[in-house]
Formats: sequence, structure tokens, C-alpha cells
Amino acid sequence: MHDWQWSRFEDFTLQQLYTILRLRQAVFVEEQDCAYQDADGLDQLSWHLAAWKQGNGEAELQAYLRVVDPGLKYAEPSIGRVLTAKAARGTGLGRKLMARALSLCEEQFGQCAIRISAQLYLADFYREFGFAQVSEPYDEDGIPHIEMLRPGKQVQTSTTHQRE
Repeated sequence: MHDWQWSRFEDFTLQQLYTILRLRQAVFVEEQDCAYQDADGLDQLSWHLAAWKQGNGEAELQAYLRVVDPGLKYAEPSIGRVLTAKAARGTGLGRKLMARALSLCEEQFGQCAIRISAQLYLADFYREFGFAQVSEPYDEDGIPHIEMLRPGKQVQTSTTHQRE
């Protein structure tokens, strides 16, 4: 069982923020051996989704992502910094995280398109959620990436023709 938190940057406690940044560093910098500027100035302009598991008196961060507001990184809202803690991998939590994020994005931004910069090896994972590749592979911080887009839902209108 997880406690889900959908928050703006300023709504986190200092301890929560420290825990998030620490796990992002553990996954993206240490595990993936990727030196990059994680604190890119977009966290303060984003929504954040975190899955916390209550433990021995302290909540443990199990999964996390951020959603950058439209018009800042891309024209569309952008999901990024998607991660699952090592201890929670293989449990389906990553899929729950993405499904919840897409639902919350729809509530927050309407049924618009969403863009991501995905690590190439995760393309099939994102395709499960309706994302399609829209760029050639490119190198980002030494890791092959592709841009992917999940189109917005079109509202169907029906026109009734009447004969007189």
C-alpha cells in the first residue's frame, strides 16, 4: 500500500524534498553512471508525483516523477525524472505511477498531448501508455533517448442531419 502525493514543489516538506533529490541522484547519477545537472530550474515550475511507503516511523519513497508545466520544456506538459526505487522494481509500481500521472495530467491540463524524452530502452514501456516515437534517437548525457508524444484525446462531436 502506498500513499500517493501530487504536489507542487513548494508543498513538499524539506525532508520530502531531500528524499526525492537523494533518490533521483541514486538512480540517475549513481546507477546509470550519468553526470548531469539534475537541479535544472524546472522543479519549482512542475507538479510532482510521489509514492510513499510507510515504514519504521518514516515514509520511504518508492516511485517518483515530475510533470513540467506546458510551455517551459515543450509546448505540451512533459513527464520526466520517472523512477522506481530498487526495492520496488518488478512490482508493477512503475506502471501504477505512469497510469496515475496520466490521469492527474488530464485533470490538471485537460485532454491535451503529453511529451516525454524517454530513454530508448524504455520505449516499449511508454508505448503501453499511448506514447509514440516522434524523433530519431539522440544522445542525452551519454544515454540514447527518443522524444515520444501521447496525443491528446479528440472530443468527438456528432452532427445530425435532418431531412425536411
